[in-house]
Amino acid sequence: MDPRRHVPRTDAVLADPRLASAAERLGRSVVKDAVTRAQQRAREGEIRPEEVADEAVAALPPHAASLRTVINATGVLIHTNLGRASLSPAAIAATAAAAGPADVEFDLVTGARARRGRGALDALAAAVPDAEGVHVVNNNAAALVLAATVLAAGREIVISRGELVEIGDGFRIPDLLVSTGARLREVGTTNRTSYDDYAAAVGPETGCVLKVHPSNFRIDGFTGSVEVPELTGLGVPVVVDIGSGLLTREPLLPDEPDAATVLRQGAHLVTASGDKLLGGPQAGLLLGRGDLVERCRRHPLARALRVDKLTLAALEATLRGPTPPVRQALHADPAVLGDRAAVLAGKLAAAGVDARAVPSEATVGGGGAPGVTLPSAAVSLPERLAMPLRTGEPPVVGRVEGGRLLLDLRAVPADRDDDVMRAILQVSR
Repeated sequence: MDPRRHVPRTDAVLADPRLASAAERLGRSVVKDAVTRAQQRAREGEIRPEEVADEAVAALPPHAASLRTVINATGVLIHTNLGRASLSPAAIAATAAAAGPADVEFDLVTGARARRGRGALDALAAAVPDAEGVHVVNNNAAALVLAATVLAAGREIVISRGELVEIGDGFRIPDLLVSTGARLREVGTTNRTSYDDYAAAVGPETGCVLKVHPSNFRIDGFTGSVEVPELTGLGVPVVVDIGSGLLTREPLLPDEPDAATVLRQGAHLVTASGDKLLGGPQAGLLLGRGDLVERCRRHPLARALRVDKLTLAALEATLRGPTPPVRQALHADPAVLGDRAAVLAGKLAAAGVDARAVPSEATVGGGGAPGVTLPSAAVSLPERLAMPLRTGEPPVVGRVEGGRLLLDLRAVPADRDDDVMRAILQVSR
């Protein structure tokens, strides 16, 4: 008799208590898909018919969503393809607390409508007291779009040619700005722009002067640019996109602009990201002169760009709470990283794995601090383990360098070292 006739029916497999319980947690469709795949494996002779339920249980995802939590061992602290900054435990808890009904724009005392996200906005204002006003939208590009629309729709934005940058996935600043209805007035050259270039371009049609931090690259040699204090004397609003989201100066990154310093230098509006060096959720921060921020907040486009309650909760917890993971990684002690790598490599070598501890260099990533490297340590493994580790459980993502797979520990929390070791042992058998 054809063994395929013994493959159990779908309803019979779904009645298994383990799968019935999983259906309540993950949803019936997710569980049914796992059962269907297991049945197909049985029909093809890969497993026995009586193993279908066990196979389906083993194949169930940990969550209903397809996104998987990965261990970032690339040595890039803010890895855009891995979701940028990891949230702190405080931010994660705040997000979970806000997942149900929450007083996002409701005053529990008066029973009346209240300012949306007031806790997050108050926390942001407290973190950057140099800003008269603050506002939050869904990412830094949105913050820049909103500022450009409010100040320069139908008018000109004066910008240096050296700051017409392109970042990841073909995203270009000039395309973004033109989409607002503004006209670009390019000044200077790729490598040198002077105050006189700006002054000659500013006129009745000028909506604002925009200064963009060239996040992903730097130009050395015969260069020249104009700093914010000089631009503020031009008589028009000066908008500065600092990009990476530093709110205050970071000694480890002396060339990375921060919101507080730029505002003290006279910038009228500053835009920044929330999910980079700030270490919070994806968000766009608008900080600066009170009347300009209020104009942005009241513009109809602001409604389309607003953030949800989960982002507001995570942002407030990041601003008020303990040091977020990205900041911990930035300030990690290289000696401690070396000790962790040595312990990991020693345990793996004792288990027969070709592993050794090696020095490494990490980077900030996310467009922050281009050219800056951070001393780190890594576990060096055979290159062939790269793909199995990426597809294992948990996925561990490293980088291939010099024919070896390096698992850099600077962005890996110390309490995940055992998880990294188990993942390596699983794929090395």
